[in-house]
Amino acid sequence: MELLHSGKVRDVYADGDDLILVASDRVSVYDVVLPTLVPDKGKILTQLSLWWFEQLADVVPNHVISATQVPDEWAGRAIRCRRLTMLPVEWIARGYLAGLGLKEYEKGGTVSGIALPDGLAEASRLPEPIFTPTTKASEGHDEFITYDDVVAEIGADTAARLKDVTLEVYKRGAEIAAERGIIIADTKLEFGRAADGTLVLADEVLTSDSSRFWPADEWEPGRAQRSYDKQYVRDWSSTLDWDRTPPGPAIPQDVVDATRARYIEVYERLTGRTWQS
Repeated sequence: MELLHSGKVRDVYADGDDLILVASDRVSVYDVVLPTLVPDKGKILTQLSLWWFEQLADVVPNHVISATQVPDEWAGRAIRCRRLTMLPVEWIARGYLAGLGLKEYEKGGTVSGIALPDGLAEASRLPEPIFTPTTKASEGHDEFITYDDVVAEIGADTAARLKDVTLEVYKRGAEIAAERGIIIADTKLEFGRAADGTLVLADEVLTSDSSRFWPADEWEPGRAQRSYDKQYVRDWSSTLDWDRTPPGPAIPQDVVDATRARYIEVYERLTGRTWQS
């Protein structure tokens, strides 16, 4: 096998005509990889993605070939995937106002060119889910773009199709999660084209690294929410005298343990399965 790409938290290998996507236990915040691992993180996210791919199979094709035909040393944290030509857009759906969406709204009442009602607060539920794409930056931070920017980048037909799919994936995921007492505030998806031109859902889907998960019974607009995702690590890092540039700070053991516990809890609540590392 040949290492094609080592990302912030995932590595991609070529194996013949297939790819092997390996999720590590690395953590990144503000696009900086921190030096401390969170045990089992990669396995939890991989298994949660696989579960979601099954739930969403009737919405959009996905890149999974096999979750078992992978090298033994990566068992549980790797997926054998189809090769795709990835699209240069981060496909983001939001049902609640948080994170970069909140910051953009506070500047001028819009997110990705979409005007939102006045008077919304942090964690407010939006009137309906919105599509808020960003650039896919190889270096630095992703930036908000408008739907028209997406059309100019990849064409009107593809843009319209994937906007609809992004919102459908979010709505389906949010409905399933709500039945289990979890709010999915927003999520980020990635898509690619197969050799035959089919649009395919790739990478990870509706995980604690790509989504904001909040306990529904604690939701209260106007404040930060308790989260089941890596926001916990971001919040810890924001208490430090750190300028958000490399090298990142080591994560204390109590923050590691609490982060791992949150990842496991949301996995178990969503899937109904007991986590076994």
